[in-house]
Amino acid sequence: MRRFYKDAAVAPAAGGYALLLDGRPVKTPARASLVAPNERLAEAIAQEWRAQGEEIDPRSMPLTGLANAAIDRVAPDPQTFAAGLGRYGESDLLCYRAETPERLVARQSALWDPILVWARRRYDIELKVTAGIIHQPQPPATVDRLASAVTARTPFELAGLSPLVTIGGSLVVALALAEGAIGLDEAWNAATLDEQWQIEQWGDDAEAVAALAARRRDFEAGARFLELLAD
Repeated sequence: MRRFYKDAAVAPAAGGYALLLDGRPVKTPARASLVAPNERLAEAIAQEWRAQGEEIDPRSMPLTGLANAAIDRVAPDPQTFAAGLGRYGESDLLCYRAETPERLVARQSALWDPILVWARRRYDIELKVTAGIIHQPQPPATVDRLASAVTARTPFELAGLSPLVTIGGSLVVALALAEGAIGLDEAWNAATLDEQWQIEQWGDDAEAVAALAARRRDFEAGARFLELLAD
């Protein structure tokens, strides 16, 4: 799509701050008003639109995409959306360890154990860890409490949390990052430890490296979205 506007701005609106293009309110793909809960996020979204050239590239506007998702996909049924994310707690990445080699086992322990310790203390839960890929059921109370930590969030928070959970395969890592218990780099390294290990062992594969970089951009966008939501 060619750029059809000169300027992007924000203005107070019902429910927060609306995005305006040349003074006209912007609609989501489902034709709802694009309104962010606070001015910080709305301004960051507006900046994505200001930064467009002659052609509009949706891939360069991840915050806009997440806001659209929050309004069109999550808000109509947040409980169902939250339940989908909560199910990741039943088979969290951090609970499945390699049996060999020793260096990989040690790296997993070094990166993953502190995050699990935080989760156990934060939510008063038991998380069972196993070696291999055979499913290890978690205690029902653990699953319920992790799910509750997700369902308590707003549609915008759920939209930002979603890429953190789905890209990394770990609800625990996503919650730790969302709550400020770990930083972005620590979260990313924990979530992609296995992929990075494979690259180290077998060398750079252009497609794999490009795919990992694309996932990193989406992961960072989710983290920034949540950061902007925090007042």
